[in-house]
Amino acid sequence: MKQAPNVALQSLSALSIAFCLQRISRASAGTWQVLDTKISYGTFEDALRQHDFKKPAAAVYVGLKGRSPLTAMMLFDPAEIDCVAKCYTGQSFHKTGTLTPADEMLLVELGNMVINALLSALLNALKKSFMPAVPKFAQGNLPELAQELLNAAGIKTSFRIIAVTLGMESGEFSARSEVFALIPEEMALEIENLRPSPWTPETRKP
Repeated sequence: MKQAPNVALQSLSALSIAFCLQRISRASAGTWQVLDTKISYGTFEDALRQHDFKKPAAAVYVGLKGRSPLTAMMLFDPAEIDCVAKCYTGQSFHKTGTLTPADEMLLVELGNMVINALLSALLNALKKSFMPAVPKFAQGNLPELAQELLNAAGIKTSFRIIAVTLGMESGEFSARSEVFALIPEEMALEIENLRPSPWTPETRKP
């Protein structure tokens, strides 16, 4: 049975990434912000359909397997990688038409920070600890990236989907990225029942 989008889960997700982006903004060449947050219900494919796959996407993803698997993926438009690099480092070695090893390293570093900020907030609300997973890089269309998430989760089922769109700007350059986190329904319901206070760095527990 589908559940109505939950304000607490939406707020927790948006704020966790917003605080992460504040830290990135202070140390990077651009400004970063959360543009939108949505909660829905469905499969890996349903989550990724929210991204515009006019071209294969670049992705960084993390999977935490177990009784309650958590997966998350941050998607980038390859055409905007030059802008992402300039917003993050102030310069870019990106070559049009291909992703360089330097591009991949940059995206993995950025994706790792954003994804782990979100997963940490969710697990902290449940008073669960976890060992940060090593992020992986992938490129592909929707079916290919959905398969990567399936491999990371180790189980095919329906999840509560958290979708956060973030934007970045540096001078005349701007770009967007989407972060999708898929959590088992029982975990989403537990967070709803706990009604956690808005996440901040000060309230986060190790």
